[in-house]
Amino acid sequence: MQSIGVWTGGDARPAFTQPELLAAVHRMREQAHVVRDSASGCFGVALGGQTQARPDDAHETAASNGSPCWPLLASLPAVYPEWLGDRSFTETHGVRFPYVAGAMANGITSTRLVVAMARAGFLAFFGAAGLEPGQVEHAIDELTRELGSSDQGGPSWGANLIHSPNEPAIEERVADLYIRRGVRRVSAAAFMGLTTSIVRYAYTGVRAGEQGHIVRSNHVFAKISRPEVARRFMEPAPDEMLDQLVADGKLTAEEGRLARGLPVAEDYTVEADSGGHTDNRPLTALFPTILALRDRVMAERGYVRPIRIGAAGGLGTPGAVAAAFSLGASYVLTGSVNQSAVESGLHADGKALLAQADIADVVMAPAADMFELGVEVQVLKRGTFFAARAKKLYELYRAYPSVDALPQDERAKIEKDIFRCSLDEAWADTRRFWEQRDPAEIPRAEADPKHKMALLFRSYLGQSSKWSIVGQADRKLDYQIWCGPSMGAFNVWTAGTFLAEPANRTVVQIARNLLEGAAVVTRAQQLRTFGVPVPAAAFDFRPRPLG
Repeated sequence: MQSIGVWTGGDARPAFTQPELLAAVHRMREQAHVVRDSASGCFGVALGGQTQARPDDAHETAASNGSPCWPLLASLPAVYPEWLGDRSFTETHGVRFPYVAGAMANGITSTRLVVAMARAGFLAFFGAAGLEPGQVEHAIDELTRELGSSDQGGPSWGANLIHSPNEPAIEERVADLYIRRGVRRVSAAAFMGLTTSIVRYAYTGVRAGEQGHIVRSNHVFAKISRPEVARRFMEPAPDEMLDQLVADGKLTAEEGRLARGLPVAEDYTVEADSGGHTDNRPLTALFPTILALRDRVMAERGYVRPIRIGAAGGLGTPGAVAAAFSLGASYVLTGSVNQSAVESGLHADGKALLAQADIADVVMAPAADMFELGVEVQVLKRGTFFAARAKKLYELYRAYPSVDALPQDERAKIEKDIFRCSLDEAWADTRRFWEQRDPAEIPRAEADPKHKMALLFRSYLGQSSKWSIVGQADRKLDYQIWCGPSMGAFNVWTAGTFLAEPANRTVVQIARNLLEGAAVVTRAQQLRTFGVPVPAAAFDFRPRPLG
C-alpha cells in the first residue's frame, strides 16, 4: 500500500504490539491514522499527532526537523455510538442514539423502562399489547406526567399498537386513545395487512408545511418480517380506505388528499429471529431483501422523504449490533435482553430464569392472541413447561370439535396439569373475563362449541404470561416468557462482568454497552480492512459501567 504522507507525534509513538493495538481500537472517538514501520514493514495505528501530505520529500522534511515520523497510509475519522445509524433517524425523532427499546406486551416494557430510556437519549415503546384500554390510558397519563410532550420539547417516547384480528374494537379504541392523547410514535406490531386503525393514526395531523414540505404529526414504526407486509406499509393506504375514513369524519379532506402520496410508515423494524411473534428468519437474509424492496418502492413512487429501515432480532451482543449497522440499518431495536432489565415489568423470578438461558433454550409455542390461526411465538424453554402444555392444548383444539368431545383421559390430564380445576370451572372463569372485556364473545361461544374451546384454551395462554409478570409462585412452571436466542448470547457475553448480575442490568447500561461495543467493533473492522493486524480481543468488547 502506497503512503499518502507522513505522521509525526512528537513524544507519542504508534501502536504496533497487540496490547497497544487493542488499546488504540478502544479509543474510537479519536481520529486514527494507519502507518507503516519502514524497518519491519508492519502496519500500526497512530492517534493524535500531525499528518503531512506528500510531496515526495515529506519524510525527509520531517526527519530533518528532528521529529520521528512514519509513512501514512490512511486516516480514519472518529467513530461515535451516536453516529452508527442514519442521522435522519436521530434528527426526526429527537433522540441521541439510533437505538430503540422495543415494546414487550402486558407492560413488560414498563413506563419505568420507557422513562429511563427517554431521559438517556434513547427511544422506547411502552408495551401496551394485551392490556385493557383503561390500563393503557393510565400508562399514557404517567408517561406524559414524567416526560411531557415531545411536541413541546420533551424527550421522545412511544407506545405499541398490536393488530388484534379477534378484537378489532380493542385495536380501534387504543388507536383512538393515542390520537386523542397526542402519542406521536407508535410501534405497529403483528399486522398482516392494513387496518383502518393504523391508517387513521398514521395520517392524522398530516399537513403541508412551509415551502410545501409535508409535516407528519404521528410516526408509525412498522414491525415487519415479510416483504408483502412491508410493501403494504410502504405504499399509500388504498383509496377506498382513505375515502371511507374521510366520509366517516376520521380524517379531514386535506389529510386524505395528502395521504395519497405518502407511505403509511416511514420507519420499519425488520424483525428477524426474535422473542414473541417471529418468523425466525436470519437477519442477514431478511434485511437486505427489505432494503431492496424499500429502494424499489421509493423509485416507483418517486418518494423524496426518507424511509428508514431498522434491524431487530438476535441483537444481544456488540458484534451483532455492529453487524446490523453494517447491513445498512438506520437504527437497531432490542427486546429480549431488555426483558431481563431492572426496569422491565417481568417479575424477578422470570428475570432469574432469563439470566440462566443459553442460545438454544428457546422454543416456539402457540400464541394467545392468534391461537385459532395457528400463529406461534418464541418463548423461553428452560425452567418452564409452558410451551409443551400450550402445544398440547392446540393439538386438542385441532383434533376435536368441542370441549365435550375430548376423550375422558385427555380431559383429566389437562384439568390436573394445566387448568388445576375442572373444565367447567375454568370456563366459568373464562366467561367472567370476557363479560368484562368483550361481552359479544359469550353468545358467539355458546353458539359455536369450537370457539368456546378456543376461548377456554386461550385463557391458559393469556394467564401464563401474566403469572410471569406478577410472579405467581405456584405457577412458576407455567411461566410464558417471550425470548429469542439473543438472550443466551447476551448471557454468554456478560458472563464474568458486572452485567452478569440481574440487579445490575439497567436498561440504559444494557443499551450503552451494546452501542459502545458496536462502535469499538466497527473501528476494529475498519482498521483490519486497511491491513492492521487487529487482535482478536478487539472484537470482544467487555461490558463495563458507562456514564
